[in-house]
Amino acid sequence: MSADRPTLPPVRLHTEAELARDALSAPLMARAAKLARWAERGVPVGVGGQILEEPLAEATAHLGLTGDEDGPAYAAEAWQLAVDTGLVEITETEESEDGADLPDDAAAGVATPGEELGLLTSGGPQDVLDIWLGGMETVLADAAAPDLADLADQLTEGGELDLDALDWNPEEEAELLDGILGNLYLLTTLNERPDQDVPLPALAASMIVPEDMDEPTDDVLEEVSEAMMRLDDQFRLLEPIGLVVYRPVDEALIEELDEDGETVLPRSPGANGDEPLTDEDVSRYGLVRLTPLGVYAVRARMLDAGVHAPAVGDLTDKGADVLLDALPDYPEALAQAESELWLAARTSPDAARDLLTAARGDDERAPRRRLAAQQTLSLVSPDAEAALREVLDDRQLGGLARVWLAERALPGIPEPSQEMIFWLTVDTIAAQLDSADEDAADELRDLVQGLTEQHSGFFDTAWRVDHPATADVLEAMGRLHPDKKAAKEARKAAFKARSRQSG
Repeated sequence: MSADRPTLPPVRLHTEAELARDALSAPLMARAAKLARWAERGVPVGVGGQILEEPLAEATAHLGLTGDEDGPAYAAEAWQLAVDTGLVEITETEESEDGADLPDDAAAGVATPGEELGLLTSGGPQDVLDIWLGGMETVLADAAAPDLADLADQLTEGGELDLDALDWNPEEEAELLDGILGNLYLLTTLNERPDQDVPLPALAASMIVPEDMDEPTDDVLEEVSEAMMRLDDQFRLLEPIGLVVYRPVDEALIEELDEDGETVLPRSPGANGDEPLTDEDVSRYGLVRLTPLGVYAVRARMLDAGVHAPAVGDLTDKGADVLLDALPDYPEALAQAESELWLAARTSPDAARDLLTAARGDDERAPRRRLAAQQTLSLVSPDAEAALREVLDDRQLGGLARVWLAERALPGIPEPSQEMIFWLTVDTIAAQLDSADEDAADELRDLVQGLTEQHSGFFDTAWRVDHPATADVLEAMGRLHPDKKAAKEARKAAFKARSRQSG
């Protein structure tokens, strides 16, 4: 496999303008911006920009959260985001600059609107997204931090801070959260609908349960359950920044944990004669999905880490050879979207000639390139006719050129030779051999059966086809054909083809 082949399925991203609007409307970001504008009069802050008690009450009221029990916490969280993202800037007091010890409630500086705040209104979408991404990183760091209640207990008891006692490793915790977001991203790309929720137990299990384990053990279920509870806390933190849409674990389930700490998970849906879980049952264990903004953010982090995470539109400025090499690994709908964007950047005749040139070759992936070329050419307008007629006599391209002309009912299409028909048949089957799609496998089986039914002497001719994949195709036909006699003929023909190629 080529080193530059996609390692993740492609995604369809929203436009930067749409993503920027989402970023500005994310509750935490919107509150941070509102407080940054409110800071125009100057807000006294403690060390590190922490908002003091009196202005915190004013900030809570300014956000309309006074009647909310968690209002002060939400206001403090939004203020800290404004500090971390540069929406406000801190000017230290003289006492703070002198290094004097200040009382906890004394001001160490004054906060006023920062330069970044102006970019939220006067900057472009990418400026907004850059600020949001910075804020998202601080929220991710908070989500990976240890439980503050455990820290408070240690400090209240007069002990020293002991991270080992917390069973918390900063690097491992960050890697685990990265892994969870990576798996959620992968599941999002594989889902037929981008807004499809992922059950929290399935997401936790994707990081813990070994792939070869049919039925998780009690110990593994316990580990998954613990991971779920940790993820429940983390996703509650990540939702306000707009990274995910999250339906938390039902509080009643958590309360059902007995003193021995049983898992909140069932053994398995329908196990031990129980009724299978309904959609509502599943939702009680938590549901999560990445928002379009979350997909953009996780992909950006993957790209920074050196992961190849393609997006529709990446290939628009690339050559036809790069396009045809990538398209076979794309889902059908995204392959068409990528092709349409690529074609829109070129004239039809130029696009057709480039595609046909890139489709040539005798290497292992050449049949897949030609199939991708044929699918892309099906989107090309009829004014590319001349380019297709230029390759009618080409052994590798003449067949697909005739198909293109025939689909448009254009006149003057020469009859293909039998040699060309058989070569195109072998090439078409070769292009589909390594598809993992079940529907494609069924279609290939039907194609194999139909070929032998239409041509009684198919195998007598097929083994002589001068194509690099002839023997492999015939062997596959032997495996796929439902008729034992025809399957045996295919295997014999494959042996002849391989002997011919080696001789």
